[in-house]
Amino acid sequence: MLNKVELLRIFCTAAESDSFKAAAVRLGISPQAVTRAVQQLEQSTGELLFHRSTRHIRLTRFAEGFAIQAKSSLQQLDRLFQQHQALPNDTVSGLVRVAAPRVMRPILMPVLSALVLQHPALQLDLRLSDQIADVVDEQIDVGVRIGLIRDNSFIARTVSSVGLFLVASPLLWTKYPMPQNLDHLAELPTTALMDKATGRAWHWYFQEGQLWAPKKVSFVADDSETEADATLAGLGVSQLASCMAIPYLRSGALVRLLPELDPKPWPLSVYRPQRGPVPERIRLVFDALTSALSDRDILPEVP
Repeated sequence: MLNKVELLRIFCTAAESDSFKAAAVRLGISPQAVTRAVQQLEQSTGELLFHRSTRHIRLTRFAEGFAIQAKSSLQQLDRLFQQHQALPNDTVSGLVRVAAPRVMRPILMPVLSALVLQHPALQLDLRLSDQIADVVDEQIDVGVRIGLIRDNSFIARTVSSVGLFLVASPLLWTKYPMPQNLDHLAELPTTALMDKATGRAWHWYFQEGQLWAPKKVSFVADDSETEADATLAGLGVSQLASCMAIPYLRSGALVRLLPELDPKPWPLSVYRPQRGPVPERIRLVFDALTSALSDRDILPEVP
């Protein structure tokens, strides 16, 4: 049995034709299929739609008004599905919500800015947080995550890895000696990053899964960029993500400490929820981030 939209399309074609046979030719179906569709629609409306003769058909008074309404409804339905197809082939439009850790902002912004400049009809909503985003509640379309992704409902690609480095500003060594081991490190001022979910500072991670809590915290921040600023100001030793620390290490603004304590790098992944067909705008952002982060030397060798 045909659905109501198909019935209306057949009816409207028949209404513009001299016979069911002529309508069938235009639709590429059999005259019997047109007849059955009209009969089914007559049963649904409870009204006769055509006066029939051996050679011609003619709309009933009811069907004349019904045909006008049906044609208008079908045109609206076609516009609904064709609104994106009416755009040029190279035009991508619509909103894409992206979630990522704050530490990734300097890397993501050039990539996302380039996308918007290239596709002016594209809208990006970037949510930066050191907490794992609630994909459903926040309606996230594409995400970037440091660490394992355990949700099997996601389409995820591991693109690189991110390390954790112990770093400090040379300014700090005008007041304190550089640490030679973990015991020495415990005597130095440190920064800390607040876990908003628990209200407590994050532990530091070392080799073989060892967790370590700084003993003399001099500065606490609730976002990684502010913590990095405090580190640059010489307020204490910090454990920063490699993607944030590396530019400062290269410039000499920060010095790396005790690399033998560094934990195994964490995977960096780009993911999206698996929600059936993927709109072109979401595929564009997902592929662009996957390509850009795969090319980045997020964990290069640092002297």
